[in-house]
Amino acid sequence: MTAQIEPFHAIAVSTLAHRLSAEAAKAGRPVIHMEFGQPSTSAPAAAIARAHHVLDTQAQGYWESAALKERIARHYHESAGVAVDPAQVVLTCGASPALVMALTLRFAPGARVAIARPGYVAYRNTLRALHMEPVELVCGPEERFNVTAAALAALEPAPDGLILASPANPTGTVIPPEELAAIAQVCHERGIAVISDEIYHGLTYDGARAQTLLTVDPEAVIVNSFSKYFSMPGWRLGWLVVPPALVDQARARMGNLFLTPPVLSQNAGLVAFDCCEELEGHVAAYARNRQLVLDALPALGLARIAPPDGAFYVWADIGHLTDDSMAFCLKLLEDTGVATAPGIDFDPVEGHRFFRISFAVSTAEVEDALARMKPWFAARMAEVAA
Repeated sequence: MTAQIEPFHAIAVSTLAHRLSAEAAKAGRPVIHMEFGQPSTSAPAAAIARAHHVLDTQAQGYWESAALKERIARHYHESAGVAVDPAQVVLTCGASPALVMALTLRFAPGARVAIARPGYVAYRNTLRALHMEPVELVCGPEERFNVTAAALAALEPAPDGLILASPANPTGTVIPPEELAAIAQVCHERGIAVISDEIYHGLTYDGARAQTLLTVDPEAVIVNSFSKYFSMPGWRLGWLVVPPALVDQARARMGNLFLTPPVLSQNAGLVAFDCCEELEGHVAAYARNRQLVLDALPALGLARIAPPDGAFYVWADIGHLTDDSMAFCLKLLEDTGVATAPGIDFDPVEGHRFFRISFAVSTAEVEDALARMKPWFAARMAEVAA
């Protein structure tokens, strides 16, 4: 029997948002897309120029860039002091195929894999699609919405695996280095294999810093992508870092399931790695957007949020206004033209009273969205109080 999985509800919000866009634009109030975690910025200019050159001068066949694998390996040495052999790097068609590959590398059908709740919707659904069992760890304000070593140590029986994310989606929280080391120790002692989703690395604020799990667990499988920090979501380029013993099987999976990533993307990705000034400019813009949202929260009546240490999200409790986050987000979109993500995607138990705002749009759009939302939230609070 095939596995049954839940839809990604934010896609339904986005579908409505795009349907409303034409009408909204005519009225002079375009829809503001804060429902997805995708940068509003484009790939670095030099990366785009390189792609144009390759498109004009080279055939586009199946190809894996040795230079890009070497550059990724060097990145771990430069940023974390970790030695990675380029052979351990497997280039993928984005982080989503990388997650599928990582899960099938480490686990068989029936495996029990721990994930945070709230957590990225695709973890739960991909596990189920692969006939694996998600074991949800409740991560609330007391845990800063993060997986903890104590929670893993208390799980009985021990799960076969763990998907870890820091910074996390939907909360943006970062696991401190000492807690990351403690998690790695518990996993080592209990035989829990770890997949670390590091696609938001490079996107942290106020002194927070995300640490690759490789610094404390060289046997971890690392998932990363060019979609977030590098502003290249549509280029569909990511990578895995796998332990030496898994290299052959990882390459076999990539070759059979996905062949190779796009040639244009690999060429552009190699150049993007060295566009530091432009990329850090994007981070600075996200930091400004984040502060605008945080400053506006009191006027929106949103007092209970996850600490947005990184990524580009605010995860907010709206339980005082609704017990149906999907209906809430649809109504907010219809009334204001601001699209957000319902909490039920990320937490099937408590998500009915949460929603997620992405501040990866332009600063002008953040300002516009907040101006639209403030009177709307005020009206909702007045209704509840009446």
